[in-house]
Amino acid sequence: MGKSVAIVETSFVSYEVLKALCAEIMPDVTVTQIVDESLIREVNANGAPTDGVRRRMYSYYQQAESLGVDAIFNQCSSVGEVADSLRPFVDVPVVKIDEAMARKAVSLGKKIAMIATVASTVGPSSRLIESAAKEAGEEIELDIRLVKGAMMVLIEEGNVEKHNQMVLGEIEAAAKENDVIVLAQGSMVVLLPYLKHIEKPVLSSPRLGVEYLKEVIGA
Repeated sequence: MGKSVAIVETSFVSYEVLKALCAEIMPDVTVTQIVDESLIREVNANGAPTDGVRRRMYSYYQQAESLGVDAIFNQCSSVGEVADSLRPFVDVPVVKIDEAMARKAVSLGKKIAMIATVASTVGPSSRLIESAAKEAGEEIELDIRLVKGAMMVLIEEGNVEKHNQMVLGEIEAAAKENDVIVLAQGSMVVLLPYLKHIEKPVLSSPRLGVEYLKEVIGA
C-alpha cells in the first residue's frame, strides 16, 4: 500500500493551496482533508483553544489514525500547541505546518519579524520560533506584528484584496528592520505573488510544511 496522510484544518482558507501542494510535492501520497471551521471561531472567541477545541481535535486525530495514515498534518498555527499535546495519544507522527518554517527562519537571521493576522496565533507561533532558536543554539530578536482583523476579513468577508492591503504594509515596514519575515498563518500564502519587491526573505509555512511532511513519512 502507498503512503497516506490526513490534514486537520480549522478553515477552508488554505484548503486548495494544501491540496495542490501535496499533489505537486508528493503526488503518490493519498491525502484526506478534515475541516472544522468551528475550531478557529471558538479559539478566536476565547483568545485561546478551549477544552471543546481540544476534544474535537483529538476526535479528528483518532479518525485520521483509523484511516491508517502515516502522519497527521496540523494546518492551523493557533492550535499548534494542542497538536503538541495530542502527540503522545496517537501512534503516528504529528507534523505542524509551521515547524519547518520556524527552523528555517532561525537559520536565516538573528532579527526575525513575525507577522500575524489573528491574536490567538501570536503566542503559539512566537514560542515555536523561540523554541527553534533554542534548539539551534541561536540568539534571536523577535519582532511581533499583529495585523488586527485581517484574518476575519479573509474568512468572514472573503475579501482577499482588503486582507492583502492590510498585511502588505506591515510586511514592508518589517523588512526595513529585520533579517527575515515569517508569515505566521498559512492563509497568508495568498500574499506571496505581491512580495517580489521585498528584498528580505519572506517565509510562508504551507510549502515548507508539506516538504517536511514528505520527509517525515519517507515518501
